Amino acid sequence: MRVWFEKKDQCIYISHLDLNRCMIRAIQKSRIPIWHTEGFNPHPFITFPMPLSLGFVGKKECMDMRLLEDDFSFKEIIDRLNDCLPKGIRVFDVTEPKMKAGVIDKALYILKLNCDETTPEELLKKTEELFSRDEIMVDKKSKSGIKQVNLKEYLTDYTVSLVDDYVKIKIMLPAGSTLNVNPTLLVDALEKEYSLEIFPRVTRLNIFNKDGEEFA
Repeated sequence: MRVWFEKKDQCIYISHLDLNRCMIRAIQKSRIPIWHTEGFNPHPFITFPMPLSLGFVGKKECMDMRLLEDDFSFKEIIDRLNDCLPKGIRVFDVTEPKMKAGVIDKALYILKLNCDETTPEELLKKTEELFSRDEIMVDKKSKSGIKQVNLKEYLTDYTVSLVDDYVKIKIMLPAGSTLNVNPTLLVDALEKEYSLEIFPRVTRLNIFNKDGEEFA
């Protein structure tokens, strides 16, 4: 089954490894009969199709697990898990998996940018100016080391606007297993180009396959 949850508030600072431990403890405490791995050191088996970066809010996150018994309703699983999870992690749905993790191709993010060194209006102008360029080169970490990438290649579906006292960027970016662009690279580019210190708040709204269908 696929468990859908929201990760917010103080829990955005729980790393992926600690989130894994948190979920396993919640499952054990809830007495949900989960399948364990076999071998010398069996442990509860759960997987996360698309891990969330540290510090990001996740509106529609998911994990997969397998139960040993099928007499639990989805509602009962939701209630049991929420009774054992910290305040910033809430399970809101349980479904049968329809897609495999390998189909994930992109993710939709919202970035809220604040900067003490300039006004929101000026930050908006600088963001729009940077995004209009033919090239936006940044350093990107990979398994083989650090390489330069042109972010402009991935700015195909986005909006930039001024909302209250912050700049809002809503953007779709690659998020697959072979190509993954972290939205904070956009913040890095802005900081480097204009010598600013920017404070981003990043939310991942959803993940999609290559055809633009919501991951399910």
